[in-house]
Amino acid sequence: MVRYDYLIVGAGLAGTVLAERIANRLGKRVLLLERRSHIGGNCFDEVDSESGVLIHRYGPHLFHTDSERVMRYLGQFAEWRNYTHKVVAQVDGRLLALPFSFYTLYQCYPFRRAARLQRLLIRTYGKNRKVPILELIQSEEPLLRELGTFIYQKIFLNYTSKQWGKRPEEIDPSVTARVPLVTAFDTRYFSDRFQAVPAAGYTRLFEAMLDSEYITLRLGVDAASLLRIENEQIYFHEAPFTGTLIYTGAIDALFDYRYGELAYRSLDLRFERIGREYYQTHSVVNYPNEHAYTRITEFKHIHPVSSSRTTILKEYPQPYRRGENQPFYPLLTEENRTLYLRYKKLADRIPNLMTVGRLAEFRYYDMDDIVLRALTLFEKEICHEK
Repeated sequence: MVRYDYLIVGAGLAGTVLAERIANRLGKRVLLLERRSHIGGNCFDEVDSESGVLIHRYGPHLFHTDSERVMRYLGQFAEWRNYTHKVVAQVDGRLLALPFSFYTLYQCYPFRRAARLQRLLIRTYGKNRKVPILELIQSEEPLLRELGTFIYQKIFLNYTSKQWGKRPEEIDPSVTARVPLVTAFDTRYFSDRFQAVPAAGYTRLFEAMLDSEYITLRLGVDAASLLRIENEQIYFHEAPFTGTLIYTGAIDALFDYRYGELAYRSLDLRFERIGREYYQTHSVVNYPNEHAYTRITEFKHIHPVSSSRTTILKEYPQPYRRGENQPFYPLLTEENRTLYLRYKKLADRIPNLMTVGRLAEFRYYDMDDIVLRALTLFEKEICHEK
């Protein structure tokens, strides 16, 4: 029977990066378990056979980063195609550029009023700054409060309420700050230095990363049914596991929901095939005020292909229900943070356990952030450990 040095739960970005590093840098044997039938986690993509379009099964994933280190690392496994993401929102019958910038300002207001607001924003916050909407509506300047209220009501309020099932004030500031007003003429959704997608898709990237004789991959395996923790000892298949367990799944599940369940938001993802070349002008159109869905993605804008048909995705936010749908976004409230910390204390007591990733750390990660987190964990803790 093969003895594994590392057991990794979850073949998303965190688990895959760590499996690759441990295998190729340390030459250690890794058993990688994935509950779903595919690798890549929520980055998983595949070609829609009906339209020929490469689609992202769990919603659009657009890679962006300022980190040369992350780009160099991932560049070993994939060629990149430059892609600048631009998003619009349908508001009162118009398509407004997002995030709200000086460009959007002139879309919404007459020229003189927009110019006055532009000067006031620069004087108050400076150029090329990102101002959270909730901060703007608390400004002492009446014109800025009015602008903030307009953005809040027309673009922010209903979208956020649909997405999270709560009003923006009830959500952690780290989430609401992700949609700011930008004091610049910039219609890019991201301002990062590097913006791209893998030319052959994310799934191919993951396949290349996991191509190692030291990695054993098992799909369709629910690790919760094979793992048990008792008296700070990890058991795998009911036998003590003396290697290192790297866990990227939901931390409350690891401890059999001892203190209760952490709350997440989920999505009902509905794909549609359209019998024309393109459906919309941009890859993503947000719908803050109309419809039950929050946005429509047309993947053909992200991965261009010659086809007379196209595929779109409508996203309907919904509560997460264990065993029925996927936990997409940690619901960051004080109650949940307190509950997470109780589970984290349990995990910290186990010397051969590492928890990393969106579900294991109960926090939101951009793709580049989780790659960097995994690389740093490998170099500072795993290499040091060995």
